[in-house]
Amino acid sequence: MKLATSLVLSVAFVSAFAQNAAKPVEKIFDPSRDAQADLTAGLKLATKEKKRVLIDVGGNWCGWCHKLDKLFKENAEIGKLLKDKYVIVKVNFSPENKNEALLSKFPTIQGYPHLFVLDAKGKLLHSQDTGLLETGPAHDPVKVIDFLKKWAL
Repeated sequence: MKLATSLVLSVAFVSAFAQNAAKPVEKIFDPSRDAQADLTAGLKLATKEKKRVLIDVGGNWCGWCHKLDKLFKENAEIGKLLKDKYVIVKVNFSPENKNEALLSKFPTIQGYPHLFVLDAKGKLLHSQDTGLLETGPAHDPVKVIDFLKKWAL
């Protein structure tokens, strides 16, 4: 009986693992992109549209990066604030591309994701540890909204 139970549990575990392993990780950061070129384009667009630039630094390996990206996409108020007030520049940080040349111009990042707010001329206005925007196992929409409102034009 113990052998049968162990076998059933083993098959269930392997099956669950295989299903999770088969799910592709959404690529929200692209290590092949030229972060400096993306920032230059973002600054130009921010000048034209009279917006701030929000640099979102993270990697596809980062679970919290996926959580924040999902919140940005699924929360209507946050989505509207981002669309109306910011130009978003995603900057990859991973073993494939740490974007050290660009990121060395900003304060040291302690954790990911990390947000930088720039004016349209490229001046750093704020460096945001997103851990401070969390409550429990997720980013707190109220804290994120307050942050976005505070640094918007």
